[in-house]
Amino acid sequence: MPQMLHTYDHYLLAAIALVGTLAASAIGFWLGHSRFAPAIRAYRGLSPPFVNVVGVLFALTLAFLANDTWNAHDRATNAVFQEAGALHSIQALSRHLPAATRAKVDAALQRYVRLAVEDEWPRLAERHGSPATSEALAGLLEVLSGPDVAAALHPTSHAQVLEQAVGVRGAREQRMALSQTHVNPLKWLGMAFLGLLTMISVAMVYVDQPKAELLAVLLFAAAAAPTAAIVLVQGNPYLEPSAVQPTPLAELIAR
Repeated sequence: MPQMLHTYDHYLLAAIALVGTLAASAIGFWLGHSRFAPAIRAYRGLSPPFVNVVGVLFALTLAFLANDTWNAHDRATNAVFQEAGALHSIQALSRHLPAATRAKVDAALQRYVRLAVEDEWPRLAERHGSPATSEALAGLLEVLSGPDVAAALHPTSHAQVLEQAVGVRGAREQRMALSQTHVNPLKWLGMAFLGLLTMISVAMVYVDQPKAELLAVLLFAAAAAPTAAIVLVQGNPYLEPSAVQPTPLAELIAR
């Protein structure tokens, strides 16, 4: 259960954002019609342009958080394509090897790819990798740097093979790092605080007009809460609903 909560904490925080926004709207509207209403209306006179100041700060904070999230998703997509591209290059360069050595390289490469797709990829949503995949990658590097491959290839070609192998390791390390992406509490608390201030500002502008106040607050809540929830549920690029897929690597298995 703790591991499941850790994996799906983005969904929990998205639900908190939705429920919290609705609760804040309801509490604010109740205060405006409770026995505290006269004291609250004593602060009437807030001009509408003032709301823009707080609203812009809130919008910028949410935009930066959304940019970080979608940038991580793009980097995760690029990482898997870079990893697959480097493995394709290793396959192409190993065609010049003798049959026995080429078979050894192909076996090590296929073992790594199969484990990466079938064993490690589901674990990325849980923010950890596969030890077996790490061992398979080490085995592939060992084969490519061995004397059989070095003797069969031109030094330039062998250097390129090793360079591509290092590229595979670098791309895997990048997707592993991106799978550790998590919600930064301080950033989201700051965004939530600015959202609350924006909601209070909107309510105070229309404090003498209950219907307009209700409509304005509900419109802000309807715009802010779902947007924040959408960004939150995409916090881990390997978690549904928009998980990065290992399709480029899976194509290597098919071949």
